[in-house]
Amino acid sequence: MLLSAYAALIASLPILLTIFLMAGLMWPAKKAMPVTWAVAALLAIFVWRVEKIRVLAASIEGAAEALNILIIVFGAILLLNTLEKSGAMNVISRGFYGISPDRRVQAIIVGWMFSSFVEGAAGFGTPAALAAPLLVGLGFPPSAAVMIALIFNSTAVSYGAVGTPILVGIRNAVEGIIPETINMEHLLFQVGIWSAVFHLAVGTFLPLLAIIIMTRYFGEKGSFREGLEAAPFALLGGLAFTVPCFLIAFFLGPELPSLIGALVGMPVVLWAAKRRFLTPRNAWDFPRNNEVLTVQGETSPGHEKTEADNSVKPKLSLLLAWTPYLLIALILVVTRIPAFGIKELLQAWSVSWENILGQKEVGYTLRPLFLPGIIPFLLIAVLTIFLHKMKIDEAVSAWKITFRQLAPATIALVFAVAMVRVMVQSGINQAGLESMLLTLSAFAAQKVGNLWPLFSPLTGVLGAFISGSNTVSNLLFGGFQYGIAEKLGFASPIILALQGVGGATGNMIAVHNVVAACTVVGILGKEGKIIRYNLLPVIIYALATGLLGMALIHL
Repeated sequence: MLLSAYAALIASLPILLTIFLMAGLMWPAKKAMPVTWAVAALLAIFVWRVEKIRVLAASIEGAAEALNILIIVFGAILLLNTLEKSGAMNVISRGFYGISPDRRVQAIIVGWMFSSFVEGAAGFGTPAALAAPLLVGLGFPPSAAVMIALIFNSTAVSYGAVGTPILVGIRNAVEGIIPETINMEHLLFQVGIWSAVFHLAVGTFLPLLAIIIMTRYFGEKGSFREGLEAAPFALLGGLAFTVPCFLIAFFLGPELPSLIGALVGMPVVLWAAKRRFLTPRNAWDFPRNNEVLTVQGETSPGHEKTEADNSVKPKLSLLLAWTPYLLIALILVVTRIPAFGIKELLQAWSVSWENILGQKEVGYTLRPLFLPGIIPFLLIAVLTIFLHKMKIDEAVSAWKITFRQLAPATIALVFAVAMVRVMVQSGINQAGLESMLLTLSAFAAQKVGNLWPLFSPLTGVLGAFISGSNTVSNLLFGGFQYGIAEKLGFASPIILALQGVGGATGNMIAVHNVVAACTVVGILGKEGKIIRYNLLPVIIYALATGLLGMALIHL
């Protein structure tokens, strides 16, 4: 039997290789994940001495589970592309113009509230890619727009794409690890609640932290104080989202907190901005002499915007543009609350594959009607074609773009989930070892001990940084985190929530998201600068969450 230290080192090779290939060599996930899956499979066969048929079965199980994620991603991206082609996103962006001349207020409305809503509905990097160009259109320097969009695309991420990081990421990470006595649905519900607790305590202050950083790096005076002047409005914006987010998580579960939280909070923030309630007395703007922008080598398209730009009559009314999102929120509420009786109907039809290739405890279940990618995303995307009176070529274009965007994600997710399932299923072996994930977590628990809650969010940050996804971060490290919680006797829902919150926080510096956001505003090549800007809020958020987790675990 391998010594524990050597076994842990070998078990960590797929994860360490993922970090090296993606963060070190900057390989895309679609290229890195097949390699790391192959390494995990070879280790399972030759070191853990798992039967080849079981490794193949586990890989098939992972590929099948990835289908669930891909259906959600497809529906979310299709709806977004359909709204882009119908002109609805342009109308929505115009709706933000003229609410307030203060850039700090605009950052909170668009970067915080709107992107949180988009995260709840779509996720997978779309909010920052949407919010950044909207901010540039309002007059933000491109680097400031990307920085703000990425900082704010964090708190809501724990419940992104109607709860995918928890309902798919955590579920697949711990499936096969948790005892049969633990109800999976109850565990995920508790993870959702504890995640909301951390975000309520820490995320409430994120709008203030973001605008402080914005005025420091992009203001004419380079002052934190100018950001602090907007503290009352920033804290109102924080609470307007995190309080309903917590309440929805507590009463309804992890699917709707971001979506409904933003829908509830956005009118509050818009009302306050229009009435100048708690807003700063003097409006703050970026330097008009472009001094700061010249230093960055950028221009701000927004400063050249004229009133005529906003006078173009939109094709759709603001209400009609928002209608697809409002319908999504309504359908999700109705189909997720058991009292309506629809949830059970949608879950009733399922397709199962038990004991794949004859291997016990290796299986897959698909409930297509209950996946949000089909109902409501796909349903509403099709309805939008008629609702917005789109041309056939516009609708076809939206579908074509979606398939093109999904191709890289398909490869990455299939092999990422397959790798995790191989590592989980390696527990049944002829070498007398625990599974790779449990071996790794046992060693970490032994070395770190009671300080682990402090490191748990940082692990989530690392996962999101290298993979560009909170869901994938949870897939990579969820089982590892659960194993540590069990070894140390900690409450597993809290540790898993710390992992998920860390993964959400890591979105601020996730390489894929940074590249995507920089690309859409035309500053490709400045990714390193953006990551340096965002390291401070990442560290503050992760450490504050970890300290709170320490207190909750030990007190």
